[in-house]
Amino acid sequence: MFENAVFIKPNIPFMKEQSAPVPFFRKKFFLEKKPVKAVLNVAALGCGYFYINGRPVSDNLFTAPVSDYRKTIWYTSYDVTDLLGEGENVLAAECGNGFYNESVNNVWDFHIAEWRDNPKMIAQLDVDGKTALVSDASFRFTTDAATVYNELRMGEYYDSRLYLQGWNDLDFDDSGWQYAVADDVPPSGVYRLCDCEPIRECEVFEPVSIRKTADGVYLYDFGKNMSGYIRIRVNQPAGDQLTLHYWECSDENGNIRITPQEFKFYPEDSHMAQIDMFTCCGREFEWSPRFTYHGFRYVQISGLRAPCEAKALFVHQDVKRRSDFCCSNDTLNRLFACGIQSTWSNMFYMPTDCPTREKLGWCNDAQSSAEQFMTNFAAERFFEKWIRDIYDSMDKNGGLPGIVPTGGWGYVWGNGPVSEGILFEVPYRVWRHTGNAKIMTDSIPYFMRNLAYLDAKEANGELNFGLNDWAAYGLGAVSAAFVNAALQINFYTITILAKELAGEDASALYQKKLELVKRFREKYLLPDGRCSVNKQTAVAMIIVMELSENLQPLKEQLKQLVEDAEFHHDCGMVGIRYIFDALDQCGLQEYAYRIVTARGIPSYAEWMNDGATTLYEYWDMEHSKNHHMYSNVISWLIKTPLGLVDTYEKIVVNPYYFKDLSFVRGSIEDVKVCWQRNECGICLEIDVPDGINVEYCGKLLEVGSHKYHIENE
Repeated sequence: MFENAVFIKPNIPFMKEQSAPVPFFRKKFFLEKKPVKAVLNVAALGCGYFYINGRPVSDNLFTAPVSDYRKTIWYTSYDVTDLLGEGENVLAAECGNGFYNESVNNVWDFHIAEWRDNPKMIAQLDVDGKTALVSDASFRFTTDAATVYNELRMGEYYDSRLYLQGWNDLDFDDSGWQYAVADDVPPSGVYRLCDCEPIRECEVFEPVSIRKTADGVYLYDFGKNMSGYIRIRVNQPAGDQLTLHYWECSDENGNIRITPQEFKFYPEDSHMAQIDMFTCCGREFEWSPRFTYHGFRYVQISGLRAPCEAKALFVHQDVKRRSDFCCSNDTLNRLFACGIQSTWSNMFYMPTDCPTREKLGWCNDAQSSAEQFMTNFAAERFFEKWIRDIYDSMDKNGGLPGIVPTGGWGYVWGNGPVSEGILFEVPYRVWRHTGNAKIMTDSIPYFMRNLAYLDAKEANGELNFGLNDWAAYGLGAVSAAFVNAALQINFYTITILAKELAGEDASALYQKKLELVKRFREKYLLPDGRCSVNKQTAVAMIIVMELSENLQPLKEQLKQLVEDAEFHHDCGMVGIRYIFDALDQCGLQEYAYRIVTARGIPSYAEWMNDGATTLYEYWDMEHSKNHHMYSNVISWLIKTPLGLVDTYEKIVVNPYYFKDLSFVRGSIEDVKVCWQRNECGICLEIDVPDGINVEYCGKLLEVGSHKYHIENE
């Protein structure tokens, strides 16, 4: 697709210690006739936007996706037939730094990644089966752009006085621009088509309130926490400078409230995080950033002479939502909405941890949430893209980092099976929900390398490494040694399944798994069948992974642990992934419900009382306010109160009728379930669409509406 094209960049020195300017590129070209079919393949490093004859080729944002640029360069393909005409045309592009060229010092080391360079782009235009244009040194460029600063994780500064009107139009005079240069050390990654849903401006929010907090300072509240930015329309004298400070919460005086922990990872530049700046030009101007995004509910704008028009743009990967949920308990409804909002907020070509300080693909978060992603969203293409990045991140020993993609950080801290398990979890969840066995079978070589790596660790007594039951509240986390031993067995289970799907012999793997299970039981199961690690996480993992042949003592142990915790969880992000399913398997659904609806810290309800519109990072509510790592609870809401268990083969309807609920209704895809309590019992209605197998009480249902009455016991 880029046979004759080369990456081009501005002919300026690379200044490693500072943010590179935004280069504009353009070139005119001639077509003898109007195309029948024209395709433009492009990639921009860090991210870029492309135009033909002044019109954007798409509404996609932040392409190309971040990757290990030494391994993969994601490119995008656009049908641009309608943008081209007979005669002269022009292709133009603008490029920002993105993760490719991050100059801000941070603990994750992207600022010292070996690939760093000025922003660049590559393009090839094919018209009616022939190459009509490729990027090369005949393109012209300028860095005299109105965007005077851009850092993906910090912010963007824009001087509207410098705006180049019509710079991407055909009739613009670029004779004063310089010629670009071909990249002298081009990225070595393989070109791969990014075929998942793009990032877009998916929803618009008007402010629910605008409050003046000081002279020239106004606080805009958009009612919901989200990822994205605001679009302002302002008309102030030339030279007036506005500062837009984004944040997730405010204090009683109407000022944004930032906890000191939030930006300790940027030791030199923490005061500049989540800030955009706009310089006025003396006329009405509409602007929103192009090369940064933020996590926010509130935006404090300083420098205003009067309130300006401002709208919030909810920006995320445009992945379709598959589910819906509503019930008689408003806390559960709000919790479900928070989980959906947090998941969308963290879909940026990888499942990011948060849209505020990091924007990184934390693997431990994703392993905890992968089932929920696939239950509530059509996330298969999203994950199929990210699994390639996971493959690329594997080191020569078979180990994986805590973040993917990475510039080299995460192989020493933040790793371990709690993170590395995403290699197994993503293919398994995609297969289970879609039936796509290819993602499982393609992963087998990587599965085997990671298993060999973990086996070597275990043989040397080094399996106690990496993250433990991360972010546990109060009673302390279960050790990495226990968690890793259980997860290692689970990885073997998934690899055996992948081998069977590929038609390969898995007998040796099965024998190894039996050996691991035997050693696990000897170490962690007491003679009475209980777990020697008397923690909710440990017991729940054994139950869900079926690591014991005797459920009853574990059921009693888990029951007692929940009662001792006064129906709160005492587990971290690993345990929260297993606790509700384990209680369901034990017939303790009411215990699970009491944990989900509990009051007091730690609980989801306290987040709701705090005004949450997204899920938080920590139960003490002192850190980030938009994480997805505790979101598996909303998968439980779909599976248990609503009773929809979804696999590629069929959807099984099996609601649990909680005593505290008077009704539950919702759906997956077009399969709708509603149950309502009355004096005599439960009225259950199931709507079955054409083309989906739906099972209830062991029987497949015909297309249409089905009504049942369940009498009170």
